[in-house]
Amino acid sequence: MSSSISRQLVFWLAVPLMLLALCGALVHYFNNVAPGVISSDRRLKEATGALIAHVQAKDGQVAVDTQSPSPALPSSESVMFAVRDPRGRLLAGNALLPPVSLSSDTSQLIAMTQIDRRTVRALTTRLDTATGAVLLTVADVRSPAAPAARYGFMSTLLWDFVQLDITLVLVWVGIQLGLRPIRKLREEIAARSPQDLRSIDESSVPREIAPVVVTLNRLFITLQKSVQSQQQFIANTAHQLRTPITGLQAQLQLLMGEPAAQPVKDRLLTLQEGIKQLAHSANQLLTLARADRSVNIAAKNKIVALDNIVKEVAAKFIDRALQSNIDLGIDVEAAAILADPALIDDLLSNLIDNALKYTPKGGSVTVSVRQKTGKAHLAVEDTGPGIPEEERQRVRQRFYRLPNSPGHGSGLGLAIVDEIAQIYGAQLAISARQKGPGTRVSIQFPLG
Repeated sequence: MSSSISRQLVFWLAVPLMLLALCGALVHYFNNVAPGVISSDRRLKEATGALIAHVQAKDGQVAVDTQSPSPALPSSESVMFAVRDPRGRLLAGNALLPPVSLSSDTSQLIAMTQIDRRTVRALTTRLDTATGAVLLTVADVRSPAAPAARYGFMSTLLWDFVQLDITLVLVWVGIQLGLRPIRKLREEIAARSPQDLRSIDESSVPREIAPVVVTLNRLFITLQKSVQSQQQFIANTAHQLRTPITGLQAQLQLLMGEPAAQPVKDRLLTLQEGIKQLAHSANQLLTLARADRSVNIAAKNKIVALDNIVKEVAAKFIDRALQSNIDLGIDVEAAAILADPALIDDLLSNLIDNALKYTPKGGSVTVSVRQKTGKAHLAVEDTGPGIPEEERQRVRQRFYRLPNSPGHGSGLGLAIVDEIAQIYGAQLAISARQKGPGTRVSIQFPLG
């Protein structure tokens, strides 16, 4: 599956921008939250040190001497304390401070605790006295700056990610706008017909994709030269094949007229039939080569009167139809298409040739042309044995013939028709006659 340039760009932008947002949040934290937390921890340690100086153990009891002048206990408005034994019983101080348990390997613990539904920062310290260990908890009960700072930190982090999302959306929009020239180039190439090998204007594309356009133009030029070379080869091959075959047919015809050739006339007739078949096959191969889409991408088309071509091509088969006692008729109305007249001639010749070949004596072949629904409809209908439905797709393949087909055909007729139809975007359909046995081959051409 091909990857998307825009998605890759957004991805490679999103990762560093996300890291930058996290770094910005951390900077905000250390600039705004951390100093308040550090200051609070320092006050708690100072208050704990002062409280330890006032803790006295007398007669097996622990008490806080609030009358001792030095060091001074912190104000109750800023610091709240509680002294408890390891089992959590309050020995001195404020009962609002919840008990905190310390593990045996921990001497101090800073944690957040709840006092009157307020979250405050508290420091719990284990103190060994003459009567045993006690736990001193000191809490900073002033305005909860740390929660507010944390809220500010989370708000900043959330806003940073909102900004990141907005930035990525704007980047996506910018990328889509920036890729418009590429989409325009793609649409321009997609809108071209296979025959259009004009060079793309290099000045109308951005510098980033100009090398691609230059390469495409070179490909078009190479393709044009290749097409011209192939067309020249076809023309030369046609001349080299047709000339000796025509001469051979003429010489054989003269030989059959000689008295000395009468004893072997049957063999000569067989040879003549073989040469005719060779000439027909050679012509079909050359027609198939001309009909190849890779050759016709540079074909020069023009407006063709389809009804006139039908009349001209049908006229060439009149004698053959009369000899085979087949009624060859035409039923045409005016219709024009954009095509190469020689290729349309080849298409019709193969259709009529196939129809006459498979139509028995006394049958009929009808060629019709209609113009409707914005298209030119060409149809050749015969009264032959017909083509089974399961074989109608396979008969379009090259060198495929129906089982038990009469004659010695090469199986190229409908393949040629299909190739030419595809060149002009025409739709080829093979069906049965509506009345009686037979085949109907119809082609819908776009109007010229």
